[in-house]
Amino acid sequence: MSPLPKPPSDAATDAAIEAALAAKTMPPGALGRIGDLACRLARMQGTLAPVIEAPALAVFCADHGIARQGVSAYPQDVTWQMVLNLLAGGAAAAVFARSAGLSLTVVDVGVAHDFDASARAHPAFVDAKAARGTADCTQGAAMTRAQCEAAMAAGARVAAASAGNVLALGEVGIGNTSAAALLTAHFTGASLAACVGRGTGLDDAGLARKQAVLERAFALHAPARRSGEPLDALAALGGLEIAAMAGAALEAARLGRVVVVDGFVATAALLAARAIDPAVLDACVLSHRSAEHGHAVAIESLCDGGRLPPPLLALDMRLGEGTGAALAVPLLRCAADMLREMATFASAGVAQASS
Repeated sequence: MSPLPKPPSDAATDAAIEAALAAKTMPPGALGRIGDLACRLARMQGTLAPVIEAPALAVFCADHGIARQGVSAYPQDVTWQMVLNLLAGGAAAAVFARSAGLSLTVVDVGVAHDFDASARAHPAFVDAKAARGTADCTQGAAMTRAQCEAAMAAGARVAAASAGNVLALGEVGIGNTSAAALLTAHFTGASLAACVGRGTGLDDAGLARKQAVLERAFALHAPARRSGEPLDALAALGGLEIAAMAGAALEAARLGRVVVVDGFVATAALLAARAIDPAVLDACVLSHRSAEHGHAVAIESLCDGGRLPPPLLALDMRLGEGTGAALAVPLLRCAADMLREMATFASAGVAQASS
């Protein structure tokens, strides 16, 4: 994968964008973070008139071998059943995508199930299966290096095939908050305990069991984590859908598209993508702050230094699927439309504040 382009903005561009916002008919800073978002979109697109065109939600789906260790409150069959629910339009992400005007793509990158002909013929379905789920990472690497790279390449293909200039990332996969916790702890340096949460709703006993299982996996893969090579850790600890989202984010950023990142599992993918190329953050928008325990750790790491602003929303959601990303896209559209269409003091004949 080629290096990401540098963001189009420079000091002169930034000054022009800030001046364009300051000229709008409102007191300075009155739109708060929507104004900041408008400026970020303008910098991403290198224009004073940003636009949101044909936004898409890609939901990457895969199974996890670690689910056999009882780390989820739900059986693994829920993964493939939710794929069908997404295709039927009944899942929350499908509903939100319709309401927000996003196209929906459902990508089988590693579901441990053979979908029938009707599912495979659905226009939203993409068959990019790199493996029938990951291996149990408490026993060995979750993925081979080849499987990890194949999943990343699948994500890149989905990003490249998207017709619009905004790609929202979501996922489905029973057990994937375990993989996300492992990756978040690795890529941030935080304690594993700070990154492990209840996922699909584990009780206290289930949470304690999950913590113990993940501690074993984390210790087992210490050599891969010490290698300094991001793909070693991603293959050892991660999920096929997480690798695919990392590949999609990197490719969308390379193509100059805006990447809208969902919750905990998607931010784990972004941590991996950042480790591969930090410039990916310049293309990203964090959609929401999940209620899942480890998400705050990932957000703090990703936003450290100010290269990536904090999430737009905080709604106590923890569903995944891309639900938060879909909800955030209308905010992007409003921010872009505001900078492009809102009157200036001069054009509207409105008096400005006295200096």
